[in-house]
Amino acid sequence: MAVDDSSQTPTRLEGKFGANIICWILGIGSLICWNSLTSIDDYYYDVFPDYHPSRVLTCVYQPFAFGSMAFLAYNESKIDTRKRNIVGYIMFFFATFALILLDLATYGKGSIGSYLGICLFVATFGIADALIQGGMIGDLALMCPEFIQSFLAGMAASGVITSGLRLLTEAIFNNYENGLRKGALLFLSISTLFEFLCIFLYAFIFTKLPIVKHYRTKAALEGAQTVSSDLNAAGIQTDLTLTQKLVDGDPEHLDRLSNKELLFQIFDYALDLFLIFGLTLSIFPGFLYENTGKHQLGSWYPLVLVATFNFGDLVSRYIPLINCLKLESRKGLMILVFLRFLLVPAFYFTAKYGDQGWMIMLVSFLGLSNGYLGVCVLMAAPKGYKGPEQNALGNLLVLFLLGGIFLGAGLDWLWLIGNGSFLDQSAKEIVEYFAKSSYIDVL
Repeated sequence: MAVDDSSQTPTRLEGKFGANIICWILGIGSLICWNSLTSIDDYYYDVFPDYHPSRVLTCVYQPFAFGSMAFLAYNESKIDTRKRNIVGYIMFFFATFALILLDLATYGKGSIGSYLGICLFVATFGIADALIQGGMIGDLALMCPEFIQSFLAGMAASGVITSGLRLLTEAIFNNYENGLRKGALLFLSISTLFEFLCIFLYAFIFTKLPIVKHYRTKAALEGAQTVSSDLNAAGIQTDLTLTQKLVDGDPEHLDRLSNKELLFQIFDYALDLFLIFGLTLSIFPGFLYENTGKHQLGSWYPLVLVATFNFGDLVSRYIPLINCLKLESRKGLMILVFLRFLLVPAFYFTAKYGDQGWMIMLVSFLGLSNGYLGVCVLMAAPKGYKGPEQNALGNLLVLFLLGGIFLGAGLDWLWLIGNGSFLDQSAKEIVEYFAKSSYIDVL
């Protein structure tokens, strides 16, 4: 794409600090709605005690996120990144606001209709998540790695913020009538306002930063068409017919690897993300709410466990900024990812025989390893590729990430196999069903 003289590489790339801050805020906005839901799960367990809210809502969320991401990853080169991200944040805004209206309309009463309504808006969250995560990470992949780190750190910070607020609301509203409901509405209100902030920052501020314009211009010169709207919004006029002149008349400069070729080259990175988040979501949050037993902390126990995971996840996402602690070895990453599966028996025996202190330690390690390994993979994978390829890589990696989350959400139900009350209830329902059937009558 042809660009005017103002788009040439500046002698000093200004705005890097501001871009990092905005990426951090946008990362918070990409997950704060979902983390708000996981943080108020105790409210939904109070309203819908028989519907396994933490597990069911996760299983509703993930198919829509994964299915949407699969479509977007396949068509990433044809989809305008600016429109994609803005639509995603707008969907988060309206879906969260709709959850508030639904609760107010039903007066916080539990019914199958209101539960299905919540599931509908959670499905919208899943679509919005695919739009934003793939769009943002694909966009930031063609910039400096620190932007990806800031965005991922913001995603973890959303968990810490919501967990901290949840502990605060538990302390404030615990002795009030309908305290859980008031805390839940406060969470959803904050999330709605935050999504509005993200729409404003991405649409009007981020795209005009000099360093962001520089990287997007560079990607455009390498043949990326996904940045056109962002460049136009930044005041940089483009002309697709003059592209080859700007690349010294070499049409091969615009050639890029296909998605299949890219996936073949970075398959180990993609597998790492799939396994990292698959294991994490098989434990968090359903296992922490339903399978850790009762301890001295009482109703605070699952809240403390969720907060511990989120804090560890956040801290670990800053570790790769220290060069000597950043892991870039592909073999080393794969080994650590597989060793992490030792956490499964560790959680099982700790929940069955261990005290709450051991469980808190295990949860913190789960969060630390999740954040550290995830950031290391996403910072290392796009290196050495051209702009269009980096955007495609970002989308492919997020696809595998969401695939792992989808699988983990399903595997999370397996923990109920060891729950005696669950088995007893299931057996009772089966017996009652056959007792009423004509087959039994005939016998």
